[in-house]
Amino acid sequence: MDVNNLKSHALNIRRNIVQMVYDAQSGHPGGSLGCADILTYLYFEQMNIDKDNVGSTDRDRFVLSKGHCSPALYAVLHEKGLLDDDLSSFRQIDSRLQGHPNMNYVEGVDMSTGSLGQGVSTAVGMAIANKLDGNDNKVYALVGDGESEEGIVWEALMAAAHYKLDNLCVIFDLNHLQIDGDVEDVIGPLPLADKARAFNAKVTECDGNDFESIKEAFEFFKDQKDAPTVIVANTVKGKGVSFMENNYAWHGSAPNQEQYEQAMQELKEVD
Repeated sequence: MDVNNLKSHALNIRRNIVQMVYDAQSGHPGGSLGCADILTYLYFEQMNIDKDNVGSTDRDRFVLSKGHCSPALYAVLHEKGLLDDDLSSFRQIDSRLQGHPNMNYVEGVDMSTGSLGQGVSTAVGMAIANKLDGNDNKVYALVGDGESEEGIVWEALMAAAHYKLDNLCVIFDLNHLQIDGDVEDVIGPLPLADKARAFNAKVTECDGNDFESIKEAFEFFKDQKDAPTVIVANTVKGKGVSFMENNYAWHGSAPNQEQYEQAMQELKEVD
């Protein structure tokens, strides 16, 4: 798939993210918009997942460790044709599309997440299971930079290196912002790349909003042996909506009608 097609999918995903959060008047648009390109590449280029194998264990798996960014996950599953639910039901009573993804209700959601920090450890378990089963399926986990302040993230990465899980790719979504502001002002988890190397992971960095850069990072992952891969993806929180970009206030806020209309206008065309 060429870059323009990927951009088109990412644009649709961003529009649906904004639409869902606006309809619900609840949700987390900032981080969801920022990671939309990574999820687009994963589901349309990187992972062996489609409508025929989504219900099978014999495929690649994805763990959205930063579970509050469920709008991005639902939007990419919808764009891929794996989710038929009405996206306007997001966060509504009796909807399967909960504020945090639930694997018991939505096919294609590989892990129920929301309690931050736990996604990497579950991904490690999946990767170990694949090794024991002798298959070549890969496991991917997307972790927030604020979430990386949780100690369990690093304990899990230490285990991944110990068990030489070269079928595991952990992606840190580095947008430098969390709910309370700049990550460095809250507790300072940086430098993520150096920390990951210290935990014996193979590490690369990329522009997480540029498809060519994302491609290079995942090509790096394919070449690694006997150790997990960590990709530090530099992203812009709120990417694509000017007034949301690099603004931590949009971590978990819904737009009003005027803001919604402006956002949808800005997301009208592929650059």
